[in-house]
Amino acid sequence: MSTATIPNQAAETMKKPSLQPLRLAPRMSRLGGEAAFETLARARALEAKGRTIVHLEIGEPDFETPAHVCEAAIGAIRDGYTHYSPSAGLAELRAAVAQEITRSHGVAVDPSEVVIVPGGKPSVFYAIMALAAAGDEVIYPNPGYPAYESVAGFSGATPVPIQLREEMDFRFDVNELADKITDRTRLIILNSPHNPTGGVLTQQDINDIATAIGDRNIMILSDEIYGKLIFDGTHVSPFNHPALHDRTIFMDAFSKAYAMTGWRLGYAVMRPDLAKHFSRLVTNTVSCSTSFSQIAGVQALMGDQSQVETMRSQFQRRRDYFIDALNQIPGFSCRLPKGAFYAFPNITATGYTDKELAEKLLDQAGVACLPGTAFGEYGAGHLRFSIANSMENLELAVERIQGFVKK
Repeated sequence: MSTATIPNQAAETMKKPSLQPLRLAPRMSRLGGEAAFETLARARALEAKGRTIVHLEIGEPDFETPAHVCEAAIGAIRDGYTHYSPSAGLAELRAAVAQEITRSHGVAVDPSEVVIVPGGKPSVFYAIMALAAAGDEVIYPNPGYPAYESVAGFSGATPVPIQLREEMDFRFDVNELADKITDRTRLIILNSPHNPTGGVLTQQDINDIATAIGDRNIMILSDEIYGKLIFDGTHVSPFNHPALHDRTIFMDAFSKAYAMTGWRLGYAVMRPDLAKHFSRLVTNTVSCSTSFSQIAGVQALMGDQSQVETMRSQFQRRRDYFIDALNQIPGFSCRLPKGAFYAFPNITATGYTDKELAEKLLDQAGVACLPGTAFGEYGAGHLRFSIANSMENLELAVERIQGFVKK
């Protein structure tokens, strides 16, 4: 037999099997996406065709990471911080976080209560996975950060929305919260300053939440990732409320206040017995956070804070301009956000749904924003704009929106 014919014979006998149907676990149907990244992809596709797009869809500071933070990371790489760290994080960063939260919240924090995680979302994921199971309920703000509802459903628990009221500057009615708490409630998620509305909780809100929970064994996940970016009033937290401290999981990340979105670094602070379980979840998912990023995080917390204030003041200046400009556009009505870097105007008077208007602004006006329903059912009739962009681009966006509406 000629050896030249063997490969052809082998190809005949080794036909590629037909592709079998993909059988996903049922829980995958309960896991959502994130509209900001989907809209960004659409905007990039339009730019590839020669369009100019004003990007107000992504919640990412337009500032660079502070130079001293970058230098700390470079030095850490040179010093050998390129290997695994303990799952709970490097001792240096856990101590720095404990010191910072003790200072900012006025409550003594021990490093044993701190778990370092790669970004903000892991804290949401770990809190829900550690505390909620099938048959349990997780109360979360709506409109709100999409991961809250998505991960709660993914866990098998029932997501229970609490509506943020526009007439209350996008706070919720604590009486409504009290009505939603049941014997199955395991976790209540709070977010202040709030994404997507910029609303903030008041001290009275925190007091009333403590009363609504009473002595029931319910935990709180307090998402305070925008806590350093507040414009009016002072930042308040359940973490330093005497009745809520031990039942609160405080979460923060370096992404927003320090312009470190790509560094993927965050932390959660909680009672030590729960911190051990958080650490186990880290071990079984990502092993640990990046070591040299953690050294950069120490410098971010302990070093010069002037850029944080520079960013905050610039965001406030942009907020003041952009909200005033939106309120002069026919059909737009926007509350003044007290924190974060978002505008969440009501656009029902335009005659468009939020999805319709968001699509038209992107396709016809070259302004990328998000429909309110990307943040839950109670976001209907609103758009979310990120003001983490230059004044020049915000002015261009207003000009383009006005031009579209006039048509």
